[in-house]
Amino acid sequence: MSRFTLDRRTLLGGIGSTLALPAASYAQGAWPQGRTPKLVVPFTPGGATDILGRLVADKVGQALGATFVVENRPGAGGNIGVEAVARAEPSGDTLLIVSVGLVANPALYAKVNYDPLTDFAPITMVALVPNLLVISPSLKVKDTAELIAYGKANPGKLTYASSGVGTSIHLAGELFQKLTGIKMVHVPYRGSAQAMQDLIGGRVDLMFDNITAALPQVRAGTVRGFGVTTAQRAPTASEFAPINDLVPGFDVSSWFALFAPAKTPQAIIDRLQAETKAAIADPVVRGKMDQLAAQPVGNTPTELAAFVRAEQAKWVGLIREVGIKAE
Repeated sequence: MSRFTLDRRTLLGGIGSTLALPAASYAQGAWPQGRTPKLVVPFTPGGATDILGRLVADKVGQALGATFVVENRPGAGGNIGVEAVARAEPSGDTLLIVSVGLVANPALYAKVNYDPLTDFAPITMVALVPNLLVISPSLKVKDTAELIAYGKANPGKLTYASSGVGTSIHLAGELFQKLTGIKMVHVPYRGSAQAMQDLIGGRVDLMFDNITAALPQVRAGTVRGFGVTTAQRAPTASEFAPINDLVPGFDVSSWFALFAPAKTPQAIIDRLQAETKAAIADPVVRGKMDQLAAQPVGNTPTELAAFVRAEQAKWVGLIREVGIKAE
């Protein structure tokens, strides 16, 4: 776990009577004593969700008045952490940063104890991030075209890692198989950091990892980067051509967004959205996000809600067509 400090200016003016927390505490500008606010990351440390969550938390923490805990709660493709937030008190004490699994998992698992559209209050999207096709140094192909040719000549021989069933890393692999006609073996992990270690070690062949986590490894020479999963080049990693150039229709983005439990007072949601938008516009934070090829967003709660509905329709359709099930 890591901690970040939230500054005294938060949640003032008009919030007081709507909260379960003492209004006087907000009037004084300090987070109420005895509370332990937290940001839940439903994956292991070291992956893109964790990296971006901590980056934003550090900056937002400079604008508010308590110590927030960043809590990693991995398992079941992110469901354990997501369900914990769905059940949390809607007081602003518990927030969630999550990606596509929020909308994909209800179609993947026989029983999921949350509804992505009704059990959460959207706050804002932190960033859109391309995935990057990364290859083990031990796999002797030189580019995406050779990889596809090798996969067609050797059906079922290639292995691709993911951070879990239903993550964008997994779904990118499924879409790649569908559009190229090759067959690969999916090897799910409990987080992308562990998957990356096995990729570096040659125990798996490839991964469509979030560029946030993969780019430092590519630039360090531990793995090779072949192409981005978006239809356009990433502005801060333009050396990687879109896979879409060879595989028309292949367009996948990872997104990372903040949510609170449903029924969290709108005044809290609006303040958190404003603080997060300001954080990702800060030149220092923006510079760090550029290094990770993460594109800051900071949209409104209403805009995020509409985006989540569209993502649910897109990925549930693929999951049902391909017949993906959680293992």
